[in-house]
Amino acid sequence: MPDALAQALALPGLGWLAAVSFLAGLVRGFSGFGTALIFMPMAAQVLPPLWALIALVLMDVFGPIPNIPAAMRRTDRGDLLRLLAGTLLILPLGLWLLERMAPELFRTGVSLLALGVPVCLVAGLRYRGRLGPGLVLGTGGIAGFLGGVAGLPGPPVILMYMASPNPAPVVRASIMTYLFCYDFLLLAILALKSALAVVPVLIGLVLALPNIAGNLAGALLFRPSLERFYRGGAYVIIAASALSGLPVWG
Repeated sequence: MPDALAQALALPGLGWLAAVSFLAGLVRGFSGFGTALIFMPMAAQVLPPLWALIALVLMDVFGPIPNIPAAMRRTDRGDLLRLLAGTLLILPLGLWLLERMAPELFRTGVSLLALGVPVCLVAGLRYRGRLGPGLVLGTGGIAGFLGGVAGLPGPPVILMYMASPNPAPVVRASIMTYLFCYDFLLLAILALKSALAVVPVLIGLVLALPNIAGNLAGALLFRPSLERFYRGGAYVIIAASALSGLPVWG
């Protein structure tokens, strides 16, 4: 364990990842999403694909905890269970592909997926109908696949909720609660697969500290009346992170 901790602390770019984890937590705190969308394009430049996923999930388990009780009170429990059921069915397939993916393809795919979320939302994508059980279950399945193959379960869930007529506090709470529960699902599957290597686990635990601080700060900043401002800020930060991860920069 001491050798693994020394290896984790000696990781080139750890300080940079700590700053990114704080920023990701800040956005998550005031918008309800954004951790993976901001962190993964950056982490993919520093860590192997599976290590990036493990570090993310360990960091993300702790960061939102202060905000989860309030979010749970606003979340539709039935929709949450349907999302998680769909995720559980397809997540192992995504993980299977991740284990066989080249790092450069992982980095490019993560960045393009992350970039697609603000692009779709700024373009005005809107869902006008009811969030029926089939739609929610299917969205959970897509989220599980993307969560396994790229560490990004959020995009389909974000697009579903943010394009719905639900008010901003409910959207924020629903996305935040799903992503929190997803982390435990992923941890359980990785543990069953004996894939939780010590070094990326320790990296994730180290990064949890700035992420918690960012979540707390973001929650303090959140005001429902400033919904458009928060969304705009989140889109800009996510897009900048995604663009930085594209291999065109070298």
